[in-house]
Amino acid sequence: MQSTQISQLFLLLHLLIFTTVARGDVNRLVLDQLNQVGLVNLIEQATRPNVPRDLSNYDFIVIGAGAAGCTLAARLSENPQVSVALIEAGGVENIAHLTPVVAGYLQQTSSNWGYKSVPQKLSCHGMNNNECALPRGKILGGTSSINYMIYNRGNRRDFDAWAAAGNPGWSYDEVLPYFLRSEHAQLQGLEQSPYHNHSGPLSVEYVRFRSQMVDAFVEASVESGLPRTDYNGESQLGVSYVQANTLNGRRHSAYSAYIKPVRDLRSNLQIFTFSQVTRILIDEATKSAYGVEFHYKNKAYTFKARKEVILSAGSFNSPQLLMLSGIGPEDNLRGIGIPLIKALPVGKRMFDHMCHFGPTFVTNTTGQTTFTSRVTPAELISFLLAGNPATRMSSIGGVEALAFLKTQRSNLPNDWPDIELIMVTGSLASDEGTGLKLGANFKDEIYDRMYRELAQAQQDHFTLLIMQFHPKSVGRLWLKDRNPLGWPKIDPKYFVAEEDVEYLLDGIKASLRIIEMPAMQRIGARLLKRTVPGCEGHQFASDDYWRCSIRTLSYTLHHQVATCRMGAESDPTTVVNHQLKVHGVRKLRVVDTSIIPFPPTAHTNAAAFMIGEKAADMIRTDWELI
Repeated sequence: MQSTQISQLFLLLHLLIFTTVARGDVNRLVLDQLNQVGLVNLIEQATRPNVPRDLSNYDFIVIGAGAAGCTLAARLSENPQVSVALIEAGGVENIAHLTPVVAGYLQQTSSNWGYKSVPQKLSCHGMNNNECALPRGKILGGTSSINYMIYNRGNRRDFDAWAAAGNPGWSYDEVLPYFLRSEHAQLQGLEQSPYHNHSGPLSVEYVRFRSQMVDAFVEASVESGLPRTDYNGESQLGVSYVQANTLNGRRHSAYSAYIKPVRDLRSNLQIFTFSQVTRILIDEATKSAYGVEFHYKNKAYTFKARKEVILSAGSFNSPQLLMLSGIGPEDNLRGIGIPLIKALPVGKRMFDHMCHFGPTFVTNTTGQTTFTSRVTPAELISFLLAGNPATRMSSIGGVEALAFLKTQRSNLPNDWPDIELIMVTGSLASDEGTGLKLGANFKDEIYDRMYRELAQAQQDHFTLLIMQFHPKSVGRLWLKDRNPLGWPKIDPKYFVAEEDVEYLLDGIKASLRIIEMPAMQRIGARLLKRTVPGCEGHQFASDDYWRCSIRTLSYTLHHQVATCRMGAESDPTTVVNHQLKVHGVRKLRVVDTSIIPFPPTAHTNAAAFMIGEKAADMIRTDWELI
């Protein structure tokens, strides 16, 4: 039997398990064991055994196989004379990752590091122990393998602000070519757009499955005054069907786009999975990185780098590894007994996009909401064997459209949005409480009192997630001890700036105005009248009620940035310079979204690919490899 047929059968098996779990027909433990082990990983270990050899030498060592790391490793290894080691703590994508509709389940699997914040005083009141779930990908592909696949680059003014903050080469006009280099756009109606490319490795397409509700939402948004837009084009402001990193309706991650096509063709690219880096080796006398230590199957190994060590481990793990290696805040490192090599503000600043999970609206439609239990064997066969990209299996976790808005309180230029509305055909009810509720750490009472009846009645509904682009609240990350296999402490400090709550309130009011438009009224859209637990003391739908709801249904889309902030060495808030070199340390760079200096008007996955592409050019130029 051909390998493609085997893969299809495995995917069919896993999806059947997922749908039966949603119906409560399979013991949860069975699913957990399948996800922890991963059938694909068993095959991977058997067919591609790549046991590390201690003290091996490579030109470049890339730590972390997320969007930036995969991109960088693939580009550097295009030169057959350059040896690259790509080290990843997780395994390879298993059979569930390819199927967009089950994205909400992936946060419960071993593909997610499973981080949670410290208990929050002003947010996440609807989460167990007030701990916000902070998912990050632990897999070849990184977070691009477990996210909701939304492709959103950002606003021209974002990147111009990066350049103005002491980062030459990072203006919009200078980074756009790198967005384009990565992109393989298949967007109907935008074939001639100068803002899209059709020859890169990363597929970008409209989600082919569309409900009646999203058509009504897009039409109502236009009726409310928003233009139709390509939010990755000339202007973000407006409404659009979502652009996604899928290929013919299947997830197209960094691994699928950049690594999988070449890994068996390049002997100079060595990939090590289930290998967790614990320290970067740095010569204290010369302040030069020369290798890494990592654990593989409970044994310690050392790799050495002839040219550079490159951290692409993400906004939590990159700062953690810098600090474990002696680079970070002096008080933190000395307090836990780590010898200081270079004092830098690693983890001292962190921005994130906080969302309000709602409002949720019910409609008079039938069969439009994506309930996991509605998936039929016929749809599975059509998706898997016939390759149909238009079934509900291709819905990216229910996300169907995005709208970009200005608020009256904003003092930013008129073409710089403050708020994003994310239209999702569903809610926590879509998987009957078996997926997103658990992955996002929502309390049982949130599901029981707000969503359970929707699930039981299979009532059509949709949710508008309200996301603020430019928060004023600033969080931080630090080490509690020297254990390299433990978690860093993460305190996002959501809503420390009260103004952030008010922006989200403005977004909620904007969503309610859209629901009043004729297109929405034709499908009977109306607010779900279920009081948020903990907000009973406020009049339903009053401003104070929504403020309470914002602090309760606080939900992050894992867009953390700035923990290894990019900027001039003279700026005391920065960790790397505009070439992504760590200040004061030779042969060490950080290449991932932790370097982004300000919260972007975007989801961060697209920017991660761009950063990887641009870093590859900078590194090849520095080492005269072009």
